[in-house]
Amino acid sequence: MFIGTPLITEEQIQRKVKELAQKISNDYAQKDLIVIGILKGSFMFFSDLIRYIKSPLKIDFIIASSYVKDSSSGEVKIHYFPREEIQGKDILLVDDIIDTGISLQYIREKILEQNPASLKICVLLDKKERRIIEVPIDYIGFSVPNKFIVGYGLDYQERFRNIPYITIFKKEAK
Repeated sequence: MFIGTPLITEEQIQRKVKELAQKISNDYAQKDLIVIGILKGSFMFFSDLIRYIKSPLKIDFIIASSYVKDSSSGEVKIHYFPREEIQGKDILLVDDIIDTGISLQYIREKILEQNPASLKICVLLDKKERRIIEVPIDYIGFSVPNKFIVGYGLDYQERFRNIPYITIFKKEAK
């Protein structure tokens, strides 16, 4: 069951992904790029984005969590760290959404400890109203309101990731 009306349509998402990929391709022409996706939420965005990046690249992933049900615990756990050599490489970190900034800043610090040549961050969604920690974001797709959203990789209790658009989640009355 796909829920809600689109806040951001599938077509809007794909146009923005292509636009971001073009900027990234221009910025990383002739560079040794490793694109690292933060799982699980970024998997759809990550997959679409790297298809449109024209620069040579390698991929890897980080699996991290800080959410319990529908709110952040404030404690970030990394379950898998990239196996690719990061030192001296240009790194693009890709995430689905930045809200409080706690998780993304923690992951950013862990990557920087590996001494990359550069580190930039790309997020599809920016929920600025929830920001607790400011994190430098180099590529932003859309700003979104302070609502719980699902779709295009974002979930509620591991459900609704497969919705091809982004919508505001509303619990059904029981």
